[in-house]
Amino acid sequence: MAWKNQQEFIDALDRAGELLRIKTYVNPRLEIAEITDRISKSGNGGKALLFENTGYDFPVLMNAYGSERRMCMALGVQELDDVARDIEQLFHLLSSPKENILDKLKLLPKLGQFASWMPKVKKGRGECQEVIMENPDISKLPVITCWPKDGGPFVTLPVIHTKDPSTHTRNVGMYRMQVFGPQLTGMHWHKHKVSAKHFSEYKKLNQKMPVAVTLGGDPAYAYSATAPLPENVDEYMLAGFLRKKKVELVKCISQPEIEVPADADFVIEGYVDPADELIWEGPFGDHTGYYSLPDWYPKFHITAITHKKKAVYPATIVGIPPQEDAWLGKATERIFLAPIKMTMVPEITDMDMPVEGVFHNLVITKIKKEYAGQGQKVMNAMWGAGQMMFNKILVLASSATAVKEEIKINDYLPLTREIFKHLNPATDIYFSTGPMDVLDHSCSKMGFGGKMCIDGTARMDEETDELYAALPVSASPDTIASSIQQQFSEVKGVNTGLLNYNIACLIVAIQKNRPGHVASLHQAICALPELRGVKMILYVEHTVDAQDLGTALWRFCNNMDPRRDNFLFKELLTDGRYTACMGLDGTRKTKELDNFQRDWPNIIVADDATIAAVDEKWDELGIGAFLPSPSLKFKHQMYGDEAIVS
Repeated sequence: MAWKNQQEFIDALDRAGELLRIKTYVNPRLEIAEITDRISKSGNGGKALLFENTGYDFPVLMNAYGSERRMCMALGVQELDDVARDIEQLFHLLSSPKENILDKLKLLPKLGQFASWMPKVKKGRGECQEVIMENPDISKLPVITCWPKDGGPFVTLPVIHTKDPSTHTRNVGMYRMQVFGPQLTGMHWHKHKVSAKHFSEYKKLNQKMPVAVTLGGDPAYAYSATAPLPENVDEYMLAGFLRKKKVELVKCISQPEIEVPADADFVIEGYVDPADELIWEGPFGDHTGYYSLPDWYPKFHITAITHKKKAVYPATIVGIPPQEDAWLGKATERIFLAPIKMTMVPEITDMDMPVEGVFHNLVITKIKKEYAGQGQKVMNAMWGAGQMMFNKILVLASSATAVKEEIKINDYLPLTREIFKHLNPATDIYFSTGPMDVLDHSCSKMGFGGKMCIDGTARMDEETDELYAALPVSASPDTIASSIQQQFSEVKGVNTGLLNYNIACLIVAIQKNRPGHVASLHQAICALPELRGVKMILYVEHTVDAQDLGTALWRFCNNMDPRRDNFLFKELLTDGRYTACMGLDGTRKTKELDNFQRDWPNIIVADDATIAAVDEKWDELGIGAFLPSPSLKFKHQMYGDEAIVS
């Protein structure tokens, strides 16, 4: 369904009991983010928050997409898979053989629907232009500062519009914007993004690039801006498909080459000049749960700001998961599963991006396996598919056969048990290199690093290596943990809990003190007789609680470059066969111990003053029982102020 505007969506959230209104004054600098962080981690995403007293003329909407229910409400569906089913039905209708005129006539209604989804530019002004700011000044908007080490206030839900100067093809994306002055922000588009390509074309022409940024409007706009669409597909066509109604656009006032949704709450118009020097942007507490490193990005000069009369400023925070962005990612996972499996990888039956993997880091995929090597085929196809090129760890599992019950892809323990049952760590883990998300701090070179595919599909005869023996773990979990910690003082924690589920994997927290420490320790640990049968050991920093599986996996996935940080242990058995155990190093990397030459960012936590301020005013907020700051759990895991990028 189409929402008339953002206010209609807010009213619907209120009626559904999904919105908390906060009338007490809350400072957009750090306090809004701290309250949102507490609510979003309070269980099932908490509630959406409307901060009505911000010291500015506009309320601030937070956590609007922060649960499955609210994400479904935003897109007007009962469940996210409904959209995938619609896409699948449409694909089958368009691609099925048309044997006669009647078959072709059946397409006409659907083609008519296509036309109704296409964006339309209307004459005159839109609701978004009811008020024109006489002197454009972004500091008059309640732009939030999320985290204490952020470079400044950031616009965090901007829908950014650009056009190719030659083809005039529109792109709609979402890139954070750091505020530097009343009429100046950064434009944080990565080199892989379409808007960055548009900018390159303007640079060749030595022309200023018109840009428009919208905030608010139908929630489908913000989602469509984050969707991994092909370059030639208009994001507003996707929004029209989701809304089942075309998006009405109006021309900008100071940048008439750009059109924006008529129902947006705010429009920030301006340009990026290729002749400008770049600006040092960041750091920023990012969706990885770490501060992204500062770098040079283009300047965005503001030429006009317009808004509707009763505008609401939408924003979001990202940081240590789970956060609101996880549900935007979940929507993409479900919506784009259908086109991926139908157009590129038809053997895929399901896909999941666990929260701990923060989107690209970890992807689980189930396939219908029918021949040897099919896992590698899927691996290569997925790493070549759009934004999936940024994936770091790909885990493959088999779909059920006719004689076996299907395991749900998000039923992680039984699924992992099935994967490890098939896995030979010496032959079924594949390493590669390729483009990586520029926010991945574990890469030795920015934007380029290692990838890993764990092929846990059922083995065909051709894929079985008879030189390796699959041995059970005979020692008890307690015996294994005790043996490791007694013999290795640098080990500060051992999680053997997965062994209780017949998953031959350990998590070991280590305090490194010398170069090559993890590699040598892995060989020594695996040589213990008690460890025979263990297939994989994940190493994390000594400050990480190894027993906290979710946190340990989040830290591990962020801090490992698979190609660089893997160590295979092999042991020759008396029968001439081998047993093997893969070690993967998910610890922090330093110049001294790892010859790592890049800066290493810190994890994101609120500062003590903000935590205390929110604690003090909590009872006035009227949002339920007191919730302690989630940052308290992670304070001891920081590396010290000197390690936080400045």
